[in-house]
Amino acid sequence: MEDIKTKQDYQNYVDTKTPNSPILKNCINAFWVGGLICAIGQLSFYYFKNIGLTETICNTAVSVELIVIAILLSAFNIFNKIGKFAGAGSLVPITGFANSIVAPAMEYKSDGQVMGIGAKMFTIAGPVLVYGISTSVVVGLLYLIF
Repeated sequence: MEDIKTKQDYQNYVDTKTPNSPILKNCINAFWVGGLICAIGQLSFYYFKNIGLTETICNTAVSVELIVIAILLSAFNIFNKIGKFAGAGSLVPITGFANSIVAPAMEYKSDGQVMGIGAKMFTIAGPVLVYGISTSVVVGLLYLIF
């Protein structure tokens, strides 16, 4: 390793070893994959609406459908490949959230039903739930007061 004496020397060393990220390509991939996921959801909504379901039931059916698809893709390790290709585009809220619950559960299933799957299922999604619910309560209280 080179002779590194200062922070600037270290930064220069890191800059020479770190590959450049193709930001534009990553943004384009995220955009079209996220759009494709949303389009699948919208087409499903139109299908459910066309067969006579109410709008509320259609919304629920589309949500459940996207969650099941994300779970199956996570189970077969396809969602991770999509995530590596599309980055944030695969994290369209409902599919990314489903993956964030399923992936740790699958990883720790050998630790048992309770301490493995049950305990690890919400390691990533848990903080999102806690902060999301807490924030909505605070915003609701502020709305009520003002």
